[in-house]
Amino acid sequence: MKIRELYGKLYESKESADALIGQRITLEGFMAPPLKAGSQFFVLTKMPMAVCPFCETEADWPSDILAVYTKRSLRVVPYDVKIEARGVLEIGSYRDPDTGFLSVVRLMDATYG
Repeated sequence: MKIRELYGKLYESKESADALIGQRITLEGFMAPPLKAGSQFFVLTKMPMAVCPFCETEADWPSDILAVYTKRSLRVVPYDVKIEARGVLEIGSYRDPDTGFLSVVRLMDATYG
């Protein structure tokens, strides 16, 4: 699945989005550079980005990125190499306690490669 397909489902109807919550899904995209070394999350983007698209508010959340939380510290992938991320979908506002990063849509317990 591509990020735009996920957001398409989220904006189609609440039922369409709710059907995906808690499901393990796979999305493809690009790893934006992590916010800090040793992070256990990254931002998956539709297009390669040399800098992380950090968001301050839910209203500013772009519809072409996704927070991806992993169990282990990241193995950074070059920003211009396409990857697949697989994890459990969560929807709703969440602010990471360690970094302050706000996400509206995210994959938890994720793997990537």
